[in-house]
Amino acid sequence: MDSQNLLKIAAVTEDGEGISSHFGMAPEVHVFTISGGKIVSEEVRAKAHHSHHPSPEEHGNGGHSHGHQHGDMLASMADCQVLLCGGMGSPAYQKALSAGLEVVLVGGQMRDAVERYLKGDLTSDPRRIHMH
Repeated sequence: MDSQNLLKIAAVTEDGEGISSHFGMAPEVHVFTISGGKIVSEEVRAKAHHSHHPSPEEHGNGGHSHGHQHGDMLASMADCQVLLCGGMGSPAYQKALSAGLEVVLVGGQMRDAVERYLKGDLTSDPRRIHMH
């Protein structure tokens, strides 16, 4: 398989099936490798995450006292082109865009969302960006 013709779609999850509603809380990311418009593999990767929902003091200025920065949370998907997420803070959203990811904010089951993305039938909902 020619890696130049592959698309990698990352989906963050807390339960291994559904797309996590908060990027920072998801402990893992599933990476779907696409070739010829079809899923050819799925890989589970650990993702840096908040161990608790950040308080306004931790999140208020974009910093986090728990040690994880948004860049660390993106490290496990550095080879991906698309990120599916149910919601994320505006600082994480901006970091993902700066990293070159197409961010699609959507809920539901991961595999279903990937299939819909491939059909061109998945719409991102910017209301899912949490203003911090």
